[in-house]
Amino acid sequence: MTQSRTHTCGELRIEDAGKEVVLAGWLENLREVGANLGFAVMRDFYGTTQVVIETAEMLQEFKSAGKESTIQVKGTVRERSSKNDKLPTGAVEVVPKSITVLGKCRFNELPFEINHSREADENTRLRYRFLDLRNPEMRDRVVLRSKVTAELRRRMIEHDFLEISTPILTASSPEGARDYLVPARKHPGKFYALPQAPQQFKQLLMTSGIDRYFQIAPCFRDEDARGDRTPGEFYQLDMEMAFASQDDVLGVLEDVLTPVIEEFGLYGERVTKAPYPRIPFREAMSKYGSDKPDLRIDLEITDAAKVLSDCGFGPFAAGNAIKAIVIKDFKESRKWIDKHIADVEVQSGEKACWFRLDENGEIVGGIAKFVQDRKAAVIDALGLENDSLVVMTASAKEAQALKTAGYALKIFGQDLPEHFDKEQYAMCWIVDFPMYEIGEESGELEFCHNPFSMPTGGLETLLKAERGEIDPLTIMAEQYDLVINGYESASGAVRNHDPEIMVKAFELVRLTEDAVRAKFPAMYNAFCYGAPPHAGAAPGIDRLIMLLAGEDSIREIIPFPMNKNAQDVMMGAPGEVTEKQLEELHILIKDEDMPTDPEI
Repeated sequence: MTQSRTHTCGELRIEDAGKEVVLAGWLENLREVGANLGFAVMRDFYGTTQVVIETAEMLQEFKSAGKESTIQVKGTVRERSSKNDKLPTGAVEVVPKSITVLGKCRFNELPFEINHSREADENTRLRYRFLDLRNPEMRDRVVLRSKVTAELRRRMIEHDFLEISTPILTASSPEGARDYLVPARKHPGKFYALPQAPQQFKQLLMTSGIDRYFQIAPCFRDEDARGDRTPGEFYQLDMEMAFASQDDVLGVLEDVLTPVIEEFGLYGERVTKAPYPRIPFREAMSKYGSDKPDLRIDLEITDAAKVLSDCGFGPFAAGNAIKAIVIKDFKESRKWIDKHIADVEVQSGEKACWFRLDENGEIVGGIAKFVQDRKAAVIDALGLENDSLVVMTASAKEAQALKTAGYALKIFGQDLPEHFDKEQYAMCWIVDFPMYEIGEESGELEFCHNPFSMPTGGLETLLKAERGEIDPLTIMAEQYDLVINGYESASGAVRNHDPEIMVKAFELVRLTEDAVRAKFPAMYNAFCYGAPPHAGAAPGIDRLIMLLAGEDSIREIIPFPMNKNAQDVMMGAPGEVTEKQLEELHILIKDEDMPTDPEI
């Protein structure tokens, strides 16, 4: 121990009674009982200890110190007459002989009560994050993060992976999100980029002869925040294996992640056992309306077009896709249904509809009048039983009907305890992703998931597509995502390590070999020197810990996160810089009102 203390505030027990001790921590609370009696609570990283003040002089010293000041107390441990079984230190108390203020809190009012900081406005919490982190709940999140990260690192090393740090300042690369750019002082007009992921570097390590690589990698993407994603910076367990297949990567990650989740998760005893289910992308979309299915919900999507097409209800016109979710043993009210139907429209932007088969076997409610003349066929086709609710979506496009049905499945399912087994970690791999898709904005063929993935069937499949023998949209890629409780928690692929296959894959999206060489010079050149087959993945550290802690917001498990507007309100970032700094970087800030004519 240091000179400031002999014990921590979470350490003293009944066997310490009679000892002379020195404690150091924060004055969490002071309760005055009379002119010469009071009870103080001291808190440090390890816990709390009660201090009993029995003289007017000592009581005045504690009052002068002030709440949340850092103090040192010297005193004697004694057994408490009224024990608190809820606290580890609840059997003892300290009678102080002296108090020293080590760090004075100079404010009479705090921005929030420390132990209730999570009830405060988020921007206030982030502005005073150093106070927010004094809350034991927030401290526990920091501890959890440290322990999980250490255990992941230990298990990767046990699997013979070598931890290697890759560059933070690198070149801009089209990875799917906006880059954070850093001006290069010595190279006017040129910029570094912060890495969106170490993707190219880890593949270059495989080409260099490194067999198994990993790192707890910081990644930087200029994208908008949401509950499970923070803007700016995040961390992932980045890994890559040479001479490896999809099965090799999935097996390693199952070996690494399963015991970590079992040890640190809220529901650690209820984790999907390896091997996790593997669900092809198209099957996931048809069954769950999502490539991130929450398997804690026991509902699935059914195709209802054959039995309900052209029934007189406008959205069910002939040729439209019609999807249904059958919810059996349904007891909720009409008001409950209407609320959840409205929530589907808010979240998906598309309408859903419904009807019920009541306890008497009658079709009622919603669009029941359009279904009556097909009652027997509908009951048979959808497998309905009495007390069933049927929620439906429709669209001229199959993908849109499925997507809306996916929202409905999740919104209804998560609010029905009989269909939602919440307290578990339901894991699955989504595999066999399409290599290509038609871009919503461009209307042309684009990469669907990861341009560096190996197309299933290799070069021959790409040549068939080039010759028009197969539709490029039917080409699958050796890509895989890990999904935990409806959250994408890892993404990876078998890599395209052959420059000939790489070029052909890009030619299908209108990029020439020269363009590929220009965009990815290091990878292209390295692959031309004989690259080994390799595969990898990158589980997200922040999202994994969010799930282990049972949090809904990823900002709760990051020590110093940005707010939803990508601002660090505590440090004042982003902030302005001086004219001198801008001059050194050869940067001119353009006035928004300035004309754009280059001759002006």
